[in-house]
Amino acid sequence: MNSEQHDALAARYGADAMPPAGPWNPVIAALLAHRSVRAYRPDPLPDGTLETLVAAAQSAATSSNMQTWSVVAVPDPATKAVMAAVANNQKHIEQCPLFLVFLADLSRNERLAAEEGATLEGLPYLETFLVAALDAALAAQNATVAAESLGLSTVYIGALRNDVERVAKALSLPPGTMGVFGLCVGYADPARRAEVKPRLPQPAVLHHGRYDAAEEPAHRAVYDAALAAFSTRNEMNADRWTDRVLARWGKVRTLHGRDELKAALRRLGFPLR
Repeated sequence: MNSEQHDALAARYGADAMPPAGPWNPVIAALLAHRSVRAYRPDPLPDGTLETLVAAAQSAATSSNMQTWSVVAVPDPATKAVMAAVANNQKHIEQCPLFLVFLADLSRNERLAAEEGATLEGLPYLETFLVAALDAALAAQNATVAAESLGLSTVYIGALRNDVERVAKALSLPPGTMGVFGLCVGYADPARRAEVKPRLPQPAVLHHGRYDAAEEPAHRAVYDAALAAFSTRNEMNADRWTDRVLARWGKVRTLHGRDELKAALRRLGFPLR
């Protein structure tokens, strides 16, 4: 294990939970260096950056080549302000030079069927919505990796799901589309450097042959300590991961309106049968 690999694994897992060394290359190094950035310089991106990121996104896997996703680039400050308001006033949405909203989009294939005089009987089902949402996530992750390879930083904005109908109205989305999440893209503000956040030890998520949670409490204890230390270093509440899980999903109110998501999706044209 070279020093670069050691430092990257230690940053991601903590020195006490590093997995064994394996193959290594610059792509893997870049993936392990990912961090969420919530402070951006106002510098514009080079011409063609948006199109390059979308090309990378369109190169992701897509179920049966159905391509059931789209993306809206949001340049208008007023619309970005709406997105920020939906997302509990996350100001980096307004600050970043490029804000993208990735969509689960069944409307394009529905229009195709209408033009062909056909009916897509499989379109209204939950499975088809999941295909669209997963397609959007895979595409966005490709865009994220591409952005970071260009020296840009990113952060996902899942809180757009707090009010998917308001997002749809602001972006003039047709029925059968939903903003699954947003993505901030830009140059990180060096005055607020983001640190790589540790993850659960690999044995907590990697199972061999059969699912085995026997050692999970021990792995969680190691991670609780690592995340508390990370939070202290980054001037956050020094909560254990256990405490964060309990706080995040312990009460329905902490879903911030997403408990009504199924009904909202149906109003947006996803029957979810």
